Amino acid sequence: MFKKLLGKQVNMDTLSLEERVAHSKSEPIPAHVAIIMDGNGRWAKKRAMPRVAGHHEGMKTVRKVTRFASDLGIKVLTVYAFSTENWKRPKPEVDFLMRLPVEFLGSFLPEMMERNVRVEMIGDPTLLPAHTQKALYEAMEETKHNTGLILNFALNYGSRSEMVSAMKAMLQKVQDGQLTIQDINEECMTAHLMTAHLPEPDLLIRTSGEVRLSNFMLWQLAYTEFWFTDTLWPDFSEENLLEAVENYQKRNRRYGGLKGEETS
Repeated sequence: MFKKLLGKQVNMDTLSLEERVAHSKSEPIPAHVAIIMDGNGRWAKKRAMPRVAGHHEGMKTVRKVTRFASDLGIKVLTVYAFSTENWKRPKPEVDFLMRLPVEFLGSFLPEMMERNVRVEMIGDPTLLPAHTQKALYEAMEETKHNTGLILNFALNYGSRSEMVSAMKAMLQKVQDGQLTIQDINEECMTAHLMTAHLPEPDLLIRTSGEVRLSNFMLWQLAYTEFWFTDTLWPDFSEENLLEAVENYQKRNRRYGGLKGEETS
């Protein structure tokens, strides 16, 4: 992989991670990166360990990736932590997953404060256990004035449910006389989603070799660039994230037009 660096052709494969980071920062960095974190169970199975061991290792990867995303200058990192469909998993596994935010936020919160990271959440928190809700709300309250990277957890989140809720909210406003049918358009729909205050994702990463969206941000990903890797989430590294960003930086984002191409 060759790129021009300070006017010279450089083989990027020969650069150190630090040199590649410096070069990436000279190019447009995706403002919002969304990640479908997949492969925790398979990581554990390969090591003859229980599935929950993979989830615990995956939590460590979230910390590592959050640090590196912040260093790269990414503004929003949305991680798909628990979907509305994940309740179908065995109860002991679900119970363990519901305890992970307590451990993660409790141990990582001091560093997030130092790094100016703000914690947010999308999804329906009302079905989460009380201890999970408490950890989330405390972290969001503690970090609400931070102005750096937004670490956005998708917890008990499903995109179809989100869109149905948005449509119900718009219809209620029509019924109450606050909106007319003519007012309902793409911008109105976007304004009623849980991500209304965030930029739409520039880059979606999914790990473990799966290449589907799994009911994740279906509206918001309309023009997002996708990057898939066979790497299992617990093995996902800073270099993997950098590789995804570098791949994104080589793409020509046209949004349905002919940007960067001949128009004749």
